[in-house]
Amino acid sequence: PKKAQAMSVTTNRPSELLVDIEQQKPMPLRANFSCEAGQLLALVGPSGAGKSSILRVLAGLMKPASGRIEVGGQVWLDTQKGVFQTPQQRRVGLVFQNYALMPHLSAAANVALALQHLPKGEQIIEAVQWLKRVRLTSDEAMRKPAQLSGGQQQRLCIARAIAVNPDILLMDEPCSALDPIATSIIEELINELRERFTIVIVTHSMQQAARVSQKTGYFHLGNVIEFGETNDIFTRPQNEQTEAYISGRIG
Repeated sequence: PKKAQAMSVTTNRPSELLVDIEQQKPMPLRANFSCEAGQLLALVGPSGAGKSSILRVLAGLMKPASGRIEVGGQVWLDTQKGVFQTPQQRRVGLVFQNYALMPHLSAAANVALALQHLPKGEQIIEAVQWLKRVRLTSDEAMRKPAQLSGGQQQRLCIARAIAVNPDILLMDEPCSALDPIATSIIEELINELRERFTIVIVTHSMQQAARVSQKTGYFHLGNVIEFGETNDIFTRPQNEQTEAYISGRIG
């Protein structure tokens, strides 16, 4: 147990993220942005704008026609030099919009799926420690997903994602299905995790981006058409599309 506890509190310091990718097919996608260590990046825009596709590119699930991705000084993608790290080679934590939990397993057993590198006897012990980090109790760790609230299930998903000690944590609409109280808890947790992990979240809500992120990229038709400090974009947008989205004239 002592070993598991020590492993649970040992996490990366956040790393700088550099992204510059472009393609025309099968869907137009163009993004050039960066996120400093300790900052949280929000990708904002309406459905179908290309936000989730960028998460897939960062995770290595999709290879763009051209571009470069660097995380903490490690090159994950460089099409000019023929570099493409697979998802297995990248240390990425994914929080899916639909949770993607195993319904027949306990919360701890779900997290243990990300801990297969440990001896079998240590996996559940370690999983419980990760669940405690996202404020789930030992009793809740033994429950199946259906016995947890939506907010608790989302925290379970976050625990599973950070259990791999990722270089980057990717979150797809982390609060879209949650009530205001659960959303507040998740956003507070996200802000805490920012001190340990490089985080990129996809959200349709500029209000959420304003609450949790330091950098924001606004997507329109597959392109990042405005990128910068979140406060600047929210209060002084330079693009008509961005301003219309913030004001609610388009959705």
